Amino acid sequence: MSQGKSNVIHKDQSKIAVIGSGFAGMAASAVLAKNGSDVTIFEKNATIGGRARSFESQGFVFDMGPSWYWMPDVYESYFNLFGKTTSDFYDLKKLDPGFAVVFGQNEVIDIPADFDSICSLFESIETGSGSKLRKFIEEGEFKYRVGMGDMVYKPSHSITEFLDLKLFRDALKIQLFSSFSDHVRKYFKDPRLLAIIEFPVLFLGAMPKDTPALYSLMNFAGLKQGTFYPMGGFGKVADAFRKISEDCGVRFQTSNRVESLEISSGAISHIHVNGETIATDGVIGSADYEHIENSLLPESFRSYDKDYWESRTFAPSCLLFYLGVSKKIDKLRHHNLFFDEDFEQHAVEIYKQKKWPTNPLFYVCCPSKTDPSVAPEGSENIFVLMPIAIGLSETEEIKEEYYDTLMARLEKFAGEDIRSHVVYKRSYSVSNFVNDYNAYKGNAYGLANTLMQTAVFKPKMRSKKVDNLYYAGQLTVPGPGVPPSIISGRIAAHELIKFLNKKP
Repeated sequence: MSQGKSNVIHKDQSKIAVIGSGFAGMAASAVLAKNGSDVTIFEKNATIGGRARSFESQGFVFDMGPSWYWMPDVYESYFNLFGKTTSDFYDLKKLDPGFAVVFGQNEVIDIPADFDSICSLFESIETGSGSKLRKFIEEGEFKYRVGMGDMVYKPSHSITEFLDLKLFRDALKIQLFSSFSDHVRKYFKDPRLLAIIEFPVLFLGAMPKDTPALYSLMNFAGLKQGTFYPMGGFGKVADAFRKISEDCGVRFQTSNRVESLEISSGAISHIHVNGETIATDGVIGSADYEHIENSLLPESFRSYDKDYWESRTFAPSCLLFYLGVSKKIDKLRHHNLFFDEDFEQHAVEIYKQKKWPTNPLFYVCCPSKTDPSVAPEGSENIFVLMPIAIGLSETEEIKEEYYDTLMARLEKFAGEDIRSHVVYKRSYSVSNFVNDYNAYKGNAYGLANTLMQTAVFKPKMRSKKVDNLYYAGQLTVPGPGVPPSIISGRIAAHELIKFLNKKP
């Protein structure tokens, strides 16, 4: 059943404040409002969506953040909560090829939409790897069913949640304690195949050797389920979440910066927003966890100190360029991964040395290949992303230097001039993530998927010191990426509902 919009506030309704309008915040808000709470989302920026914001200029529509639509079942499950389905909001197209990996000017491997074709492709590169891929993905599918099923919807307050015998047995089967890098190398040897399998880890997580083999579930998602694209761009997905929230009665207050949280008797009694004091019964913190802790809460009510955050392993930040190009570029696919330099060196420079990369890998998204609505006729919409370490100092000179480096490699691959046809250009990097999202050291994706930052080892969803404060988003469970953020919002909302129901 769809939810009718209602602004009627009953006397016994709990007043809930949600900080941040990313996917986690919007998911939490709708679940809470559907349960009967009076919910307001406070968003510091002028537009909703968090990292999934979009903007328009000169006829180009740019998605600012997410561009890979994997795990479609997670979105569908969320929409189903409200009697809706994905197609009620946008047209989801399966990409073929799902993505392309560029190993050099004349070596491009297209990853087909059809899984049997992918197995044939692997076999053509390394004898025996076709059947090995089937077994590898079969294991990944089991991990996906367990990891994205029973386990991922647990709040991870305590290890006792996982002591159920079946879950414990499953935890061993899903290789939580094995290295992703070692696991992959039991199946494949060719460096091109290793790059195809390991790229999600570099872009979203940690060094492959530091990542649990559990995360081969992402390979199941990318290679077996496939890569999709919401026509109109990822902004359409954010719009869908906003509509569901508003239909449930949630109010959005944009350009409203939360300045502090007022504590009374161990719980948040009021939030201070743009100079106003607003009473509240509970808070979902879906903005950057570290920012809420260290900038909004009094010191004695913080769960984690600055040393804790300094000791965490973060997923990368990135240097982005949004480009409008006044011609078509024949050789580009929708998703293009440039692995024409050394994977290991770039990973070490991100995670260990924390320096600007020497010979970076990078990613180019060209949604105008699939969707004519995101660029003027005869033009291309291009999004160039280079993963980098968090906390780097940046200057316009550094950004321009990398722009020229990346574009020279892109032009070499394309076999044509692109830079002189760029009619719109905007860069985005570490300082922008800090300014726009209060992101700790400019992180783009949250905490890395290492063993000691998985499930109960992540920052707790429930504040250790404030009774009615729950966190959601990429710095708590389940982790980075859009589907985990959606799930995070759902869990946080249910946990806050349980708390409110216990109140006398």
